[in-house]
Amino acid sequence: MDCKLYRKGLVLFVAILSQQLVLAQTTDSQYWRDSLKVLNKQIDTSPWSTDLHLRKAAINLELKQWQYAIDEYALVLQHEPRNPAALFYRAYANTHMRRFDLARNDLNDLLVFLPRHFEARLSLAVVLQQLGRKQEALDELNQTIEMHADSAVAYAARANLERQLKLDEAALYDWQRAEQLAPKDPTYAVSHADLLIVLERREEARRVLDEAVKRGIPKGMLLEWYDKCKR
Repeated sequence: MDCKLYRKGLVLFVAILSQQLVLAQTTDSQYWRDSLKVLNKQIDTSPWSTDLHLRKAAINLELKQWQYAIDEYALVLQHEPRNPAALFYRAYANTHMRRFDLARNDLNDLLVFLPRHFEARLSLAVVLQQLGRKQEALDELNQTIEMHADSAVAYAARANLERQLKLDEAALYDWQRAEQLAPKDPTYAVSHADLLIVLERREEARRVLDEAVKRGIPKGMLLEWYDKCKR
């Protein structure tokens, strides 16, 4: 599996996992624009409402209006400096604008009073990687796993970083743990097998794939990697 592709997938997964929008999900941008008009009218005619501003910012995110979302979250934080949603999603918006230092600051502030916030810790590790601070990112993922030892996502995130750092045996262990925690997810089996193939350990890779099939993962999803095992 292409490491760059997986990193993009991880970032996207973190965003989807953590973005609990107030409104129903839809891909219709006109729907969001119409909703935004309604909210703007409510904001203009109502006393201060944190909920309304958070909802408006959430729609800005849906429309990829990153700076507008950041401005809304800044307003919320003027009234509530420790609002976790505003800190987290402002960091999320800043990552899309490649303002990684600002994103890191908000995530660190959030973790001061919510140290077990899973999505914030995972996102911080991603941001640190973007800043080229991979050892700090690894330390962050180690802490995340200590706090959330039952999270397949955390093990997968650490495995991906360990692969970049050439810590292949550690990465193999973490892919295996991710598989154990989420046995029906093909991503982890494929990533585990792919690394074994890169290391020229094809028989082991085939066994990983065979075990995945036994767990109920369709063999058709794994044919590319079965083929690699034959080369």
